[in-house]
Amino acid sequence: MRRGIFCRGFPLSPTSVISESPSRVCGREWRRLSDTSSTDSLLHWHSDSAPEPIGSLQEHYYNLCKEKSKKINPFILHILQGVDEEIEQGLEGITLNVAGNNHLIPVERITGDDFWILSKVLEKNPYINGLDVRYNRLRDVGAYYAAKLLQKQYNLIYLNLMFNDIGPEGGDLIAKALYKNVTLKYLRMTGNKIENEGGMSFAAMLQINSYLEKLDLGDCDLGMQSVIAFATVLTQNQKIKGINLNRPILYGEQEESTVHLSHMLKENHCLVELHMSKHDMRNGGIKQLCGALYLNNSLRYLDVSCNKITRDGMVFLADVLKSNTTLEVIDLSFNRIETAGAKYLSETLTSHNRSLKALSVVSNSIEGEGLVALSQSVKTNLTLSNIYIWGNTFDEATCVAYSELIQMGYLKPDNTDVEPYVVDGHVYLAEVSNGLKRHYYWTPTYGQACIHSANAGYFLVLCAVKGTHKFPHSPRGDSEGS
Repeated sequence: MRRGIFCRGFPLSPTSVISESPSRVCGREWRRLSDTSSTDSLLHWHSDSAPEPIGSLQEHYYNLCKEKSKKINPFILHILQGVDEEIEQGLEGITLNVAGNNHLIPVERITGDDFWILSKVLEKNPYINGLDVRYNRLRDVGAYYAAKLLQKQYNLIYLNLMFNDIGPEGGDLIAKALYKNVTLKYLRMTGNKIENEGGMSFAAMLQINSYLEKLDLGDCDLGMQSVIAFATVLTQNQKIKGINLNRPILYGEQEESTVHLSHMLKENHCLVELHMSKHDMRNGGIKQLCGALYLNNSLRYLDVSCNKITRDGMVFLADVLKSNTTLEVIDLSFNRIETAGAKYLSETLTSHNRSLKALSVVSNSIEGEGLVALSQSVKTNLTLSNIYIWGNTFDEATCVAYSELIQMGYLKPDNTDVEPYVVDGHVYLAEVSNGLKRHYYWTPTYGQACIHSANAGYFLVLCAVKGTHKFPHSPRGDSEGS
């Protein structure tokens, strides 16, 4: 049982951080690492022991593979060649993109052993501050070396490990490595099944780490216990600006996760972005959440997509939006608010609220009357710049209304997911690839992935927050396959 992690006396020791085996390190240096608790001493020890890069990154990787008798991964070699060219051009703050789902070049997905060599190449490189290894095969072995890299690479601010078959043990290793890390700002663990055990490790880490600003644990099979742990920790942690807890594994009908996160929002005045997709939230849950939003003055982006919220829940949301002046983006996609719910929101957005910038009601069983009412809100409310409506029932009045919004300049084409066209004198709407987070799981094969129109939630909120790091949404602007 790990229920005691929130006690003040929660014991920590230097051995909580992943370190070299004592047998592999000379006795004097091992004693120095074990005896110190200061970050400065740890930094000094690592700078003495890490190897210096030899020539280019490509050359260093090649030599290490030969030295360790490991197979050379041609995909890594190709990517490092591109990074070497960027360094020669004088670029700094580079994100190394070795995503395994790149369809434009031959990809040999990275294994744990491949990542061991790659991590040694990156250990002391001052030019690279981001690493994206999504959709590879690191597993727990790779997580071990990722944890060691987090102790030795003090320029890394962004690490993307999504969908790498990392389990609870690997999640625990990475969480413990972050106890003393002072540089990493954004970690994506999306899709790694770290389960409740791994979730509890990350919750414990947030008690100690005061530097991490954004954590994505969506689709990680978190349990109710770990969701409650995060809610408890975030009442005290005032550094985290964004957290993603999408799709936990929940049982029961009490909406406990929503209740606990609502209590957290009453006390936390730092969190800017909260993702609660697939929490089995119903009208009672959205009522609890709206009650907390009366007291919260920091949250700007609320994602409650893919839940079971109906039109009755919109009564509570519409009411809180009359007084809440901080919420800027709300994602209600894939609920069932229907025409009545849309009209509740429209009334508030037309007459009261002047802070909301973006609203997504994609696939909510809304018919023409409700969609036309929302179009009137866009026309009246000049702050409401983005609206996404695809997946609802379009009649001719709806098509004409949104066509006029775009033609008259009330709604920019990049700020909605529909585009009007005319056939035989009748106006219709076609879907376009715009939204709040279209490229969350995938990015397009061709063209730029980091574009405002497809990822409006990120650009409207996070980049506008004073003091928030502009993390790379798509590292180096490279394209990746789905």
